[in-house]
This record gives sequence, C-alpha cells and structure tokens, in this order.
Amino acid sequence: MTPARPTIRDPRLDFFRGIGMFIILIAHITDNPWTLYIPARFGFSDATEMFVFCSGMASAIAFGAVFARAGWLMGALRIAQRLWQVYWAHLGVFFVGLLSMLLLNESHLFEKDYIALLNLKPFLTATGPNLIGLMTLTYVPNYFDILPMYLVILAMIPVIMALAQIDTRLPIAASALLWAYANATGLNLPAEWWFANGSMRGWFFNPFGWQLVFFTGFFLMQGWLPAPPVNRWLIAIAVAVLVISLPFAWYVTINASDLVRGWRTAHVPLFDKTPFGILRYVHFLALAYLAWIAVGPMGSRLSQGRIWPRIVGVISRVGQQSLAIFMTSMVSARLFGVVLDVAGRGPLVVLLVNLAGFALIIGVAGFVAYLKRQPWKLRAQPKAAAVEVTP
Repeated sequence: MTPARPTIRDPRLDFFRGIGMFIILIAHITDNPWTLYIPARFGFSDATEMFVFCSGMASAIAFGAVFARAGWLMGALRIAQRLWQVYWAHLGVFFVGLLSMLLLNESHLFEKDYIALLNLKPFLTATGPNLIGLMTLTYVPNYFDILPMYLVILAMIPVIMALAQIDTRLPIAASALLWAYANATGLNLPAEWWFANGSMRGWFFNPFGWQLVFFTGFFLMQGWLPAPPVNRWLIAIAVAVLVISLPFAWYVTINASDLVRGWRTAHVPLFDKTPFGILRYVHFLALAYLAWIAVGPMGSRLSQGRIWPRIVGVISRVGQQSLAIFMTSMVSARLFGVVLDVAGRGPLVVLLVNLAGFALIIGVAGFVAYLKRQPWKLRAQPKAAAVEVTP
C-alpha cells in the first residue's frame, strides 16, 4: 500500500475544478449563446472530463490517506459516508429542479412546457413506479445523470484499494479492462426500468466507461501512475492532437464539410460521450498535459502578478466547493434559461445573465466556505450572568 500522504490542497486542482464549474453553468443554461465558445465546441472532450478527472484527484487526497492511515474497513466506511451525502444531494437536485419547473408551468405565464423540456412528464404521470426508480437509481433522467455516475464510481474505490494491497498495477489494469469491456459490449446500467414498453435506455454517462478518466486522476494523485515528463516531443504531440481534432469537433467545419460529417457518422463510437470513447480520452489527456505545464510546477504561475492571483483565488474558491456549486448550477441554470426565454438572447442580455450566474456561484462558494469554518465556534461566548434566585 502507498503510505499515507498529507491532505494538502493542490492549488491546480481547485483552480481547474473551478474553471469546470463555470463552464458547466454556461453549458446548462438553456440555449445559451456562450456555449458556442466553451471547450466542448473545439474538441472531443469537454468540462465533464475536467470535472470527473479532478474529482478523481480530489478523492485520492480525501480518501486515499484514510485507507492508508486507518485501514481498508475505515476507508470503505468513509466512502460509504460520502455516498450517503452525494445520494441525497442527487435527490435534492432532482426534487428542487422538478419543483421549480412545476411552478413555472403552473404559473401559466410562459409558453414553453418546462416539464416536457426536461422529459419529466413520465415522472408525473406514473409517480409511484418512477419514484421507486428514482430512489433506486433505475430511473435516471438525462439532466440529472452526473451525480448517479459519480456515486457508482465512488463505490468502486474500495475495490480499487483492495486490489492495490496486492499490487498497485492491478487497479490500473482493472480500470482499463472495465472501460474496454464496457465499450466493446455496451455494458451499462438501466435508466428506465420503470418504463412500461420495455425501454432499454441506459445511463447517458456510463459509469463503467467514465471511471477511466476518474481513476486516471486518482492513480496520478496516489502516485501509482507517474507524472509525464515535460519535454518538447510530448508537447508537440499534445498540440498535434488538439489541432488535428479541431476540424472534426468544431461545428463550423462539421457543417461546412461533407467529408468531416461522413467521418463522424462512420466513427461515432470513437468519440461517443456515453461510453467515453477513446478519442475523448486522448483529447482530454493532451489538453490536461498542456494545461498542467502552463500553470507551472505546483501551480506556481497561478500566483504571479498582482491581479491574476485574485482572480485565481475566486475561481479556486468555487472549485473547493464543487458539490455545492454543481447542485446550485443544475437548478439555477434552468431558471437563467427562462430569463433568456423572456428577455431574449441579445448580446447584452446574455452577458448579464451569464454574469449573474457567475456571481451566484461565487457567492454560494463563499458562503459555503464560511459555514465550513464553523463560525459559531469561533465567536467567544459571553459569560452567563449570575442570576439571583429568590425563595
């Protein structure tokens, strides 16, 4: 087993998780014109890979040391506690999201059917079986599918740590083989077991495929995978991957070229998001490698200058509270989309709505950080005044 590591926050991890949170908010605001400029429009990978990869690194910091210090059983219990937290976070996001869309529909102030847009009609028309499906993760609506994926991957950590007790190469091999098997056979979990006509829809984010990028981050942080060297050849290869991928992922070239569209049609499994196609992995690794070099050793370049460190500090604070920010984004993004439906999608309106979204998640991150410091324990308690008791 790897010896216990100190649980020191890596500034690069918080920074890139924060960047991912801002991109995820932009991507989930309905018909947001700014989505034309997020990384997903210029390559096969997107902010989801960033979020999952960084979550793997964060899990290694948060849980790996527990396994090493307190043993496998205590580590597994710590994972169980986190599963409990994320499970209820998932249900909370679903019900708050459902409630907000119901309120919009029932107000009769809007032309759109917001319940239908999220494909939540089945839940309302057959609530009993769908509620069972929701609670057992066998009913997973597409918009609410990232946290269930995270739950399943988290549950794999005790198995990974058990394999590592034998040989740290075993979990690496197991992760790669599971990804390959899921891509080759279509292994997935059912998203609509409740569906009366026998729907075979699987989870949009197949956890058996997506665990590969999660555990890549986990293995790197554990030290089981060595960090790649910094050299001109690897940099050139990474740049080449991004440049070659661009015309096959950018909507402009896709729309303009029959050749590109034909290639994409013939090679969908290579970049399919559900099973986590191989080109998504390669593209993300190239992008992550260049970003890792760009910020310098231990993120040293993130602290250079006078203004830049302040911006980095705000972004990193958002990254530190990623679960709370993700939950906030998933609910608020739909409401920001309603604002765009009403006010239009002119440049100024879009700018103000996106900036309002940024302000919201920055504020939530600051408030959650404040609560985690337990300020009620920091304030001195006034001494109780003596009270005279008369008979």
